[in-house]
Amino acid sequence: MSGTKAWISGCSGLRLTADERSFFQDARPWGYILFGRNISEAAQVRDLVAELQSLDGRDTVPVLIDQEGGRVQRLRPPLSPRFPPSATIGQVYAADRDKGRRAAWLQGRLLAHDLRQGYGINVDCLPCLDVPQPGAHSVIGDRAYSDDPGSVAELGGLAARGLMAGAVLPVMKHIPGHGRGNADSHLELPRVTAERADLEGFDFRPFRDLRDLPAGMTAHLLFEALDPAHPTTLSSIVINEIIRGLIGFDGLLMSDDMSMKALQGEMGELAKGAISAGCDLALHCNGDMTEMVQVAAGVPELGGRASERAERALDVIRVAPEALDEPMLREEFTRLTATLA
Repeated sequence: MSGTKAWISGCSGLRLTADERSFFQDARPWGYILFGRNISEAAQVRDLVAELQSLDGRDTVPVLIDQEGGRVQRLRPPLSPRFPPSATIGQVYAADRDKGRRAAWLQGRLLAHDLRQGYGINVDCLPCLDVPQPGAHSVIGDRAYSDDPGSVAELGGLAARGLMAGAVLPVMKHIPGHGRGNADSHLELPRVTAERADLEGFDFRPFRDLRDLPAGMTAHLLFEALDPAHPTTLSSIVINEIIRGLIGFDGLLMSDDMSMKALQGEMGELAKGAISAGCDLALHCNGDMTEMVQVAAGVPELGGRASERAERALDVIRVAPEALDEPMLREEFTRLTATLA
């Protein structure tokens, strides 16, 4: 995407400050991401999204959100209906595969409707394709569809297709897999000691099965069997040999949030390191102006293969959403999941 730089930014509050507006017009992030601190009332969210999308004159400006359901749902009632966690979809699937498949697609389609039609938000950081393991930290937990890789791939793929039917870009995460993490990467760097053969046969499988999805987000984990010196986001070995190579993902690859405590260092150097390692975009979420200035200085213009991947991803949101009977579909989704939510 010519004219933008290789990063995605958060902002500090419910509306842009004059300093943020001026900074973003100069720093030209590819997109923006919203968190709870940016959300108060429906009209306020719509106004903020519209302002972000008007800053640089582009026709299509990505605005991201983490709207999974369960614990991770930035828009909550009354601004958006409450959704169950993805594990509930997995429970429906375990009891009745056809109903589970339908619930997964409906999850994506209804989330897309709420985000795109309600607020103009056009990117959802979903599906979560991590496969949780016994003894791992609970940060993934019920955010995962199942502890079976095949089930995760099938349900995550259907949720992604539902999002795309609503003209919302899905971002699969956390590639190549966060299910064995022994810590919360928001607070510290998790380390994974599993052998490569186990990772290939289990953790990587949902990402390999869904390698044709248009966008993905890295995991801030250190895999000792792959690169004992660098977490995935900063590892050219993991990104090029595993994510691009073994898994075969050639979609748009963004980092997880650079401001999470799993990564240590000056923000500009971290962002530069992520791009050098092979990420297409550095994601910075906390809205801290000092750090945003550093990130913007550390990333290049978005060009080459990264720009091509970004354009392909944007094609998902350049179209009109498919028609739907929203009340009927929402009633069906509620009926499928109500006894387990």
